[in-house]
Amino acid sequence: MHSDLPLDIRLMQMATRAMLVVFAVLCLVLGSQWAVRHPGWTLQGIAVFGDTEHQDEVALRAQLANALRSRVSSSFLTVDLQQVRELFESVPWVRSAIVQREFPNRLRVTLEEHQAVAWWGQAGSGQLVSALGEVFEANPDDSDHLPELAGPLPQAGLVWSLYQTLNAELRRMELNLERLELNERGNWSALLDNGARMELGRGTPENLIERTRRFTGTLNQLTQRYPGELQSVDLRYPNGYALRLRGVTTVDGTVPPTTQNRR
Repeated sequence: MHSDLPLDIRLMQMATRAMLVVFAVLCLVLGSQWAVRHPGWTLQGIAVFGDTEHQDEVALRAQLANALRSRVSSSFLTVDLQQVRELFESVPWVRSAIVQREFPNRLRVTLEEHQAVAWWGQAGSGQLVSALGEVFEANPDDSDHLPELAGPLPQAGLVWSLYQTLNAELRRMELNLERLELNERGNWSALLDNGARMELGRGTPENLIERTRRFTGTLNQLTQRYPGELQSVDLRYPNGYALRLRGVTTVDGTVPPTTQNRR
């Protein structure tokens, strides 16, 4: 039994075990440092995949080269994947990046780009709205077809969602939304591609859609009776709307649909 051994021998055995543990730890640390610094584990390259419509892989890597060298470890084993991901996501058009190690010494980056559907604020503002209703900073190659959306930034998704529904309804009358805006007081207004302005007022999206359908459902009857180019429409009335046509004084559209001239 160990308890029968003299105290000095037991102390010597304990010291020996402690030295062995320390030696093993030192060997592990030195071995790890040697492995990390070994040229075989030096990061040799980054391959870019996924959505690259607005990104050139060579130009992208050149653009990020200095940042990668200064902020990211050059060792494949210790490179911080989170840092690499953040660097790629800081590039215009990139919505998200997935970074993975590929043995023995490369990184694989898979990109997801924003899909621009509208300008945010004004055309040429440098801010765009994506198909997911997210605002991001970039400049599209072809922006002639993009409508304008505006409002409080946290409401960007709501503005984009309502734009899609209203525009689909207006297209039935061969009209298109060029701009949809929500102001700080909660009032909605729109501009059509023919230059006519729409006042939609306040309310839930369901309220606004109902008012718009009331307008599109009776517009043909009014224009047949009062021919003229549409200049403005005010949908803020409880049971109808006010319509202004070029060369015609303001006309009321009511439900059930009747018309009368305001003189």
